[in-house]
Amino acid sequence: MALAEIEDLLKRTMGLDVASVGRAIIERGVRRRATARGLSDLDDYWRFLNGSASELAELIEVVVVPETWFFREAESFAALGRLVVDQWLPANPQSQLRALSVPCSSGEEPYSIAMTLLSRGVSAARFHVQAVDISARVLLQAERALYGRNSFRGAETGFRDRFFTPTPEGYLLGKAVTGQVTFQPGNLLAEGFLPGLGLYDVVFCRNVLIYFDRATQDRAIRVLDRLLAASGWLFVGPAEGVLLLNHNFVPAKVPLAFAFRKPPAATATAHVQPRLRQPAVLSRKPPQAVRSWPSLPRVNLDARRGARGSSMAVPAAPMEVLDRASQLADAGRLRDAAKLCEEYLGQHPSSARAFYLLGVVTDAGGDLAKANEYYRRAIYLDPHHFEALMHLAYSTEKLGDPGAAKSLRARARRAKEGLSHG
Repeated sequence: MALAEIEDLLKRTMGLDVASVGRAIIERGVRRRATARGLSDLDDYWRFLNGSASELAELIEVVVVPETWFFREAESFAALGRLVVDQWLPANPQSQLRALSVPCSSGEEPYSIAMTLLSRGVSAARFHVQAVDISARVLLQAERALYGRNSFRGAETGFRDRFFTPTPEGYLLGKAVTGQVTFQPGNLLAEGFLPGLGLYDVVFCRNVLIYFDRATQDRAIRVLDRLLAASGWLFVGPAEGVLLLNHNFVPAKVPLAFAFRKPPAATATAHVQPRLRQPAVLSRKPPQAVRSWPSLPRVNLDARRGARGSSMAVPAAPMEVLDRASQLADAGRLRDAAKLCEEYLGQHPSSARAFYLLGVVTDAGGDLAKANEYYRRAIYLDPHHFEALMHLAYSTEKLGDPGAAKSLRARARRAKEGLSHG
């Protein structure tokens, strides 16, 4: 009984859905903290915990296991650089861009934001990054700015040579980057989160909403909506876009970046931004002024999907068809995107990615039942397809089966852990 009460407390204070991380992880953390306090009975620990804010903070430190690295989901950072240089700077010649990373974990994400903008030639005086996390422990790590090899993943490490200094303890990030980021403790779900600090032009809140139940997701998205400037961009994780669509956010029409904007009604009176260039800008060379700089991580779709065997069986040229389908979906051309997916499946009926994309498009069109069929087919072909599992969990919950949704989230968590440690 005490364990259930503790799980409920964690849900109320930090929005944690136990099914998303696993009850065993919570129980191990609780027993570890109880032992540290010299308490063998969980009922005794619950009574102690319920009256101690400091102990609750200690428990949160134990159960929060951050998984992050520099330039994780590199498409988002590539898109950020283009959007700021091509749109925000011309529209705001005298202003300072304000970015928010929440939760920021041990700092890899907010520092990646800063490195992205500096590498695109944005002056240090033109932007600042606010980074917030509930964990005091990871904030101390972030402020120290010393990182091991696990924080550097992927083939592109040119940014490490430019911005970091190797030391016997690890790689130390330089002041040119750390000076652009301010860290502070905070809880996204706390009453009055970040009061009076103004609006943010860019908000990164990635891969956290998936660990909340539906009610907590809605609550968190309302907070993000409050913090985001009318003309700003909100970046979320790959499996979280459908959540924003259900809150009337609109895709920023940047392929594979999972960037969203407030609905048109919210931006009708705002400054009109220049239109985003067509997808061909993805291959545009950087400005002459920064061509000599070491490159940031390149987007490599094949490498990202290397663990998913069915997708790798498709030649490179057909893969571009699905990339185009993603672009059409991001642009709101759902019928065209669906048609491309269907044509692709006519030639490649074992493509999990095609079924997943078709599910997302159908989901966005409002046919959840049909979308679920496509998600299930994707999962049948690729049992570890994290995004398909998460989308199926969300739509299953929407259709009235929260028990099945919890099971799917737990399965998605196991799939994610398997891929990250594979």
